[in-house]
Amino acid sequence: MQKRLPSLNIVSAKPDDISKIYFGAWVTLENETGDELTYRIVGGDEIDPKLNYISLDSPLAKALLKKSVDDEVVIMVAERQFRSYIIDIQYEN
Repeated sequence: MQKRLPSLNIVSAKPDDISKIYFGAWVTLENETGDELTYRIVGGDEIDPKLNYISLDSPLAKALLKKSVDDEVVIMVAERQFRSYIIDIQYEN
């Protein structure tokens, strides 16, 4: 951790285009069965499954980055395809 501290960046401002998904976004997805799930994209040291904080490096976050509301997201997990649609993007809790 001590080695990483000098290179860490604190992100406290919203991105210029809040209609797209970037680091720090709260993203609500609707899956194929109509269930809604909300995740927050955080750094690798901040992940917390109980709070639905997912790593920026996770397959889901990578698929979400730079997407907008109504975009479809497709993720492969263990040779199974999951589809979701982005229904909301927020930058405040």
